[in-house]
Amino acid sequence: MKTVNISVAFMPLVDAAPLIVAQEMGFAETEGISLDLIAAPSWSSVRDMLAFGRVDAAHLLSPVPVAMALGLGGVSTPISAVSILSANGNVLGVGRALEDTLRASGYDFDFKDPVKAAAALAAAHDGPITFGVPFPFSMHVELLRYWGARTALGEDGIEIRTVPPPLMAEALAAGDIDALCVGEPWGSVAVDRGLGALLLPGKAIWEFAPEKVLAVRTDWAETEPDLLGRLMRAVWRAGRWLSSPESRSTAGEILSRKAYLDVPAELIDRALSGELTVTSSGAQRTVDHFVEFHTGAATFPWRSQAKWIAQQLQQRHGTNGAVSTSQAAHVFRSDLHRSHLASTGADLPGASEKLEGAIRHATAVASMKGDISLLPDAFFDGQIFDPSEGN
Repeated sequence: MKTVNISVAFMPLVDAAPLIVAQEMGFAETEGISLDLIAAPSWSSVRDMLAFGRVDAAHLLSPVPVAMALGLGGVSTPISAVSILSANGNVLGVGRALEDTLRASGYDFDFKDPVKAAAALAAAHDGPITFGVPFPFSMHVELLRYWGARTALGEDGIEIRTVPPPLMAEALAAGDIDALCVGEPWGSVAVDRGLGALLLPGKAIWEFAPEKVLAVRTDWAETEPDLLGRLMRAVWRAGRWLSSPESRSTAGEILSRKAYLDVPAELIDRALSGELTVTSSGAQRTVDHFVEFHTGAATFPWRSQAKWIAQQLQQRHGTNGAVSTSQAAHVFRSDLHRSHLASTGADLPGASEKLEGAIRHATAVASMKGDISLLPDAFFDGQIFDPSEGN
């Protein structure tokens, strides 16, 4: 089989691991492809590189293809999210000034209670808190807005400022932001530099949020189905490999390389193991499934998740009405996911939508083989999103 090169843009984050591992551990080679992994300086660069044909595929924020379908952001190239690359993996943190105020008030940085954290923040800060986020259309923003609107912070208690992930610590140090919501390892970098403390994992707000997707241009998916299938299978197998605890040491060493994240492997291991250091004094907290690449059908692009994202975006930004939230949700290509992974023996859900937030404990669901148990996906406030409601 002749090896075919596929160019892929990524941001230096732990959740780019399935793409990096697919290339470095030979899963791509097994499929007869080689991944030309191109590190980008920002999420807007990743989006534009994909949309305008600079790369064939991308590690992309899950709301970006949905926003593009809704006509938001100024780039309208049809994009398909063919797999979820990672669920969860974000941290919310505060800078030193807020950390000191919270500590003085007796806050214990338990790293698990979003209601208590919001109440403590609201009491500690006069006026809106400026959070650094990686991109306006991101799960970071969706989690922050959802959390703020349903806690003591209030809808107006959070201001958003865009900062590329590798620059988040510098933004805290400069006082450009009060707090952050970012993917690892960049929250841990801020903690290790003594610039602040971690407040919550993103999954404390939505327990199984789709964080990054494997995205391709829709026309490329249609004209290169064989290459797309090879790419998807290589990345899926890499995610399965990453899900094994025995893989963490090797994965951390690979991701730490200069070409990828260029940070100590120990920082990466925190995210992969869920053993996070939340303060510069060394306090540690454990989070099960802090970032998930495979277990619980983590790779499956549920259209109900895309529809939840679409409704949040539409409520906040409005749209021209030409595309409904249901239509926008079809950028999560559960159909392509099923068809291209069939040969792997992967057990995939029988449905493309589910009630989001309804799973409170590992639950078996109808699937092709009957072996799937989905992990808890609760919203912190107990709300359930029914994708059959609305447009």
